[in-house]
Amino acid sequence: MIILGIDPGYAITGWAVFSTEGDETHVLDYGAIQIEKKDLYKRMDEICSGVETVIKKYKVEQAAIEKIFFNKNIKTAMDVAQVRGAIAITLLKRKISLFDYTPLQVKQALVGYGRAEKVQIQNMVKLLLGLEEIPRPDDIADALAIGICHINSMKFNKHVKESL
Repeated sequence: MIILGIDPGYAITGWAVFSTEGDETHVLDYGAIQIEKKDLYKRMDEICSGVETVIKKYKVEQAAIEKIFFNKNIKTAMDVAQVRGAIAITLLKRKISLFDYTPLQVKQALVGYGRAEKVQIQNMVKLLLGLEEIPRPDDIADALAIGICHINSMKFNKHVKESL
């Protein structure tokens, strides 16, 4: 199974591609789609084109994307939500199964604590994947974390179904 983890953003969208077979999981590649300042619709077009490129290159079968969380700036949250929607449509048009995870779910899946700090998540991504450094920009580490969360969720659900 080829899985794409996505951390949506309107300036930087992080992505990570995983391969899973049985209990084996490997990171195939990761990166970020970085967009220069343009109007939101041009940004969305470039982000979706970048996602399309990753989908085609790795023959992605499933995708996990972070749900929007906003604390203070509602305009930023609305722009990110529009980008997230455009990415979702891009994935669904390609018949790729899409799964949503909240930041709380991602944090719990990686460190077991829903209020974990960003640096704790980044360090756990580095540790779990055996990386020498935390990937930069942060959006890449977030995409890796979302992918790990989805893979762990799939494995957990499979084991629960098998035990019933």
